[in-house]
Amino acid sequence: MHPGSITLHSGPLPGALGQITAWHGGYYGREWGFSMGFEIEVARQLADFVERCQPGRDLMLLAQDGRQMVGAVVIDGGVGHGEARLRWFIVAPNQAGRGIGGRLLDQAMTFCRQTGFSRVSLWTFAGLDVARRLYDRAGFQLAEARQHDDWGRPVLLQRLAVELVGS
Repeated sequence: MHPGSITLHSGPLPGALGQITAWHGGYYGREWGFSMGFEIEVARQLADFVERCQPGRDLMLLAQDGRQMVGAVVIDGGVGHGEARLRWFIVAPNQAGRGIGGRLLDQAMTFCRQTGFSRVSLWTFAGLDVARRLYDRAGFQLAEARQHDDWGRPVLLQRLAVELVGS
C-alpha cells in the first residue's frame, strides 16, 4: 500500500497495548540487547497510562494501514505544570521509511499546541538516529543526559524538551 493509505486514529483500540508492548520488546531486545525488564516496564507503564487516560489532556495516536496498526505515539498530559510527555513512539519494523513516524510526531505536536501545553519532553537514548532526526526537526533539544544500566546493557539516556510557548 502507498503512504496515503495510512490513517491516524485517536484513542486506544483493542490490541493496541499488546502491539505497542510487543514492538518495543521485540525491537529493543533484538537490536539493542535489552532484557525482558524493559518490556515489562513498557507494559506496566503503558497499561497505567491507558487506565488513567483523560481525553482532551492525553492522546494515544495510532497509525493504521487499513485495519492493521502500523505505528503509535502517546502524549501523557498528566505531568503537570503545563508540560506533556511524549512516550511510546514507535513504527512497526516492516513499515520503516514510509513517513509514518513523521506524521505521528507532527500530529502529536499539533495536539500539544492545541491543548495549550507550554513544554513537551521525552526520554530516549543515544543511537536512535532516525527518531532523533524527527525530534530535532520538531524542535526538541537535549535537556539532560545520564548513564542507565537497568535494561541489560548500558545506554546513555537523554531527556529532550521543546518549549511551545509562542509557537
